Amino acid sequence: MAKGSDRSSGSSKGPRGTRGNRSGSAGSAGRRSGGGKGKSGARAGGKGKSGARAGGKGHSSSDGRRGSSGTSDKRSGGKDGSGAGRRTSSPSRADRAQLRTSGTGGGDLPNWIKEEVARVTARDKRDTVLALLGEAADAFADGRFPRARQQLLRAKKLTSRVATIRELLGLTAYRMGNWDEALRELRTYRRIDGDTTHMSVEMDCQRALDRPEDVEKTWERFRELGGRPAADAEMRVVYASFLLDRGEPRRAWSVINPGRIATDPREWDLRRWYVASRVAAALGDVDTAQQLAAAIERNDLAFPGLDQLHEEIEAAGA
Repeated sequence: MAKGSDRSSGSSKGPRGTRGNRSGSAGSAGRRSGGGKGKSGARAGGKGKSGARAGGKGHSSSDGRRGSSGTSDKRSGGKDGSGAGRRTSSPSRADRAQLRTSGTGGGDLPNWIKEEVARVTARDKRDTVLALLGEAADAFADGRFPRARQQLLRAKKLTSRVATIRELLGLTAYRMGNWDEALRELRTYRRIDGDTTHMSVEMDCQRALDRPEDVEKTWERFRELGGRPAADAEMRVVYASFLLDRGEPRRAWSVINPGRIATDPREWDLRRWYVASRVAAALGDVDTAQQLAAAIERNDLAFPGLDQLHEEIEAAGA
């Protein structure tokens, strides 16, 4: 994986972490895409056949909720999907992301991890657990996933209720293609921590394991719990890709419709545009598909999968 990335956009074939990996990074600010009216209705200032007007009131999820409202920023125990109600010393999402992308940086583990380990680990095991976790974090950040897994499994045997260990083990298993293990560990992490950030990865594992009913249940559960905007966007990327795989492009569009093309897109915006472009092409809306592809290119010419995307758009217009 690209160092520092925990997400890939949903591929039409297989899980995001293997075939069709679309991990991208947001680039410089881009212009809004304009243009004519297309069948899927993804354009600025117009209404297409699907009724999903870009920048207007078209619903962007299968249950009629938009990504910027409804329950997307709510969950049991907190208003922002962050697990409010836990101890005040709990780490932020930025803290956890920093550990995954940078490891320990050659130094000690941060205090929040030491406190987390101390709360649920016998005193005589804490130093060993912290040493194993530090090695695992560095290995994960360097892409040495087998080594990270080895150390995390050893740490887990010593203490099974440390959220960081279960989270990192789940993400490591995902990167290694161990779908059952990844799903099990990330569900355990969610039960311990209350955080919904990795539900998109859970869903992607279910896609890889060919469990369509579980994919649907995970989508509905996320709609109940909610999460931060980034988590909501990633869920839409995976779920829309799942629907497209199943030959349901119109449902997929109701989930992935990006609305207005942002001038300052985040990383997850590019992934959402990518899947939206594929869905628009599947609906025969070549204009919209091209606008979205162009928006990605304005921000990241090296975004993975662009050649394949243009081939799909070309085939749709043939």
